Amino acid sequence: MAGPDVVVIAMGEMGSGIARRLHERGARIRTSLKGRSAASAARAQRAGAESFDDDRTLLDGADFMLSVVPPGEARALARRLAPALQAVARKPVYVDCNAVAPQTARDVASIIAPTGCPFADGGIIGGPPKGEEAGPRLYVSGDAAQAALSLARYGLDVRALSGEAGAASALKLSYAGFTKGVVALASEMILGATQAGVEAELKREITSSQPQLLAWIQKRVPEMYPKSYRWIAEMEEISTYLDSVPGGGEIYEGMARLYEDLAEAARQRGGQGNPIDALQAFLGPGKPG
Repeated sequence: MAGPDVVVIAMGEMGSGIARRLHERGARIRTSLKGRSAASAARAQRAGAESFDDDRTLLDGADFMLSVVPPGEARALARRLAPALQAVARKPVYVDCNAVAPQTARDVASIIAPTGCPFADGGIIGGPPKGEEAGPRLYVSGDAAQAALSLARYGLDVRALSGEAGAASALKLSYAGFTKGVVALASEMILGATQAGVEAELKREITSSQPQLLAWIQKRVPEMYPKSYRWIAEMEEISTYLDSVPGGGEIYEGMARLYEDLAEAARQRGGQGNPIDALQAFLGPGKPG
């Protein structure tokens, strides 16, 4: 039995990893490289994806449309594809897999609704699929969640939630708020201690009383440096998600600004007073991002 035709946009690390896994397990992969880099084109080729310039041709006959873009691009991609989705006779299941607030996921659903395409809200937890590893979990919710479960036959760990569109995004952001939030908190306190001149004492205390926490941040903080620019919009989405939770919006808006500063620092490594150098001096030997 032939596998499904799956459109995956875009060909970043996660999108191309998902596309490659689906292709290796029998799905046919399509993508669009409009405005994308040579690196994206190379990832698309490795994933076995066929590229289309015209959106209607791209979507005509597709079974699924997976949106895997930076959080700030989720609505824009839905708006861009809506005319083509409206025009095609066979309607693909639109799965928004982005790290967005439930409010944003519902906005995307409202953009897609007039096209007649079934919609599933998705949230990805974990890194891109690699080799024979199980890969990330793709949680889905909403009216088309059960339809999206069929992708599990092609190598994705897809798990349906009982809630409406927005539930999967809420789970994703709650998880990211823990992991990336702890990285932000650790980075802030290391920088604060360094500025106050007590970083050596802080490290001795954490080494003695919280060795597992120290080991975790020694691994996770350096991994963040090259990714920090991607985490800015995600923290802003979490801020939106927690807008009605006391203090939540302000906390994660502050983390967004921290990651904004660290993203700039990552671009200017070697400059005097670079905060990444201060973080790495505290964390000790290791491979910085």
